Amino acid sequence: MFLRTFGWSFAITVVGLIAAGVLWGAQGFGIVLILSILEISLSFDNAVVNATVLKRMNPYWQKIFLTVGVLIAVFGMRLVFPLLVVGLTAKLNPATVIDLALHSDKTHAGLTYGQYLEAANPAIAAFGGIFLLMIFLDFAFEEKEHNWLSWIERPLEKVGKLDAFSSVIALVALVLAANLFAGEHAETVLLAGVLGLVTYLVVGGLSSVFESGLEEETEREEEAEKAGKSVVQVAGKAAFFLFLYLEVLDASFSFDGVVGAFAISNDIFMITLGLGIGAMYIRSLTVFLVRKGTLDDYVYLEHGAHYAIGALSVILLVGIEYHIPEIVTGLIGVAFIGLALGSSILRNRRESAGDENELVSAGK
Repeated sequence: MFLRTFGWSFAITVVGLIAAGVLWGAQGFGIVLILSILEISLSFDNAVVNATVLKRMNPYWQKIFLTVGVLIAVFGMRLVFPLLVVGLTAKLNPATVIDLALHSDKTHAGLTYGQYLEAANPAIAAFGGIFLLMIFLDFAFEEKEHNWLSWIERPLEKVGKLDAFSSVIALVALVLAANLFAGEHAETVLLAGVLGLVTYLVVGGLSSVFESGLEEETEREEEAEKAGKSVVQVAGKAAFFLFLYLEVLDASFSFDGVVGAFAISNDIFMITLGLGIGAMYIRSLTVFLVRKGTLDDYVYLEHGAHYAIGALSVILLVGIEYHIPEIVTGLIGVAFIGLALGSSILRNRRESAGDENELVSAGK
């Protein structure tokens, strides 16, 4: 299973690094390798959260996520999306943006492509920060089968019974970020943050609607077939919007990596190749977690990933004004995942020991 799931990632890594060495020499090889590692370290928690969504999708859509989704992630989010952001925020025509991207040292109005992208950071950070914050808040406020940090999670679950409370908190956080960190970009930050909130509500809401419809159709499978409705089609609709949700989630995670990559290289193709290799591993890891049932075996992993998302959302919002090193972001995510994994292992051992004691007592 391991080789079957990660085979394409290994193959693309080899081909990508060879291409980097041929095109850009030893320096290009090193930069692409570093960017790949950067993307993996920043997005490990993304894989865990993706897995919680992907396991609700059928095998067909899991394959779509690993094939079409990878193309969107690599070329859409790591190549095309930054071009669109620069064009929209700097009000440049597509030809100028592409010309700047292809010639990293070329300037327009005194700025390079990388500098334009960095100037767009307030809008990027606000959109991604609010989107990720909503993911964390909805998880924190919902009732869970297992609690990791009970002293935090149980009170939050009670508060979460208030309708739309997560949206209220997110809007308050957005207003605070706009006032504390945005400065002259306050209007841009507010608009981008509201768009992030709306995107989350629309995509998440549509997927929930179709999931509910799928459950109802499954219960009435015979009636659905008589009426000419296909359960597979309904499942496809639900999976399609879950797929969209996953792509927006991936985009939110990729923002800091794309912007931070320009601190390592100004070549957009090196950046796309390096981050694309890293994105392949995150996709493969997501599928591997689903197929191995890892989230069911280690019940606190989902908690750790969502806490990492909450931390990343705060980092993005604070990063509107202050630069926070990418290594800090990556280490925070790894730390939460590591602690959650360790807690899950200890829990499993305690339960196993308890079961053994019960068997001993029953034997007596």
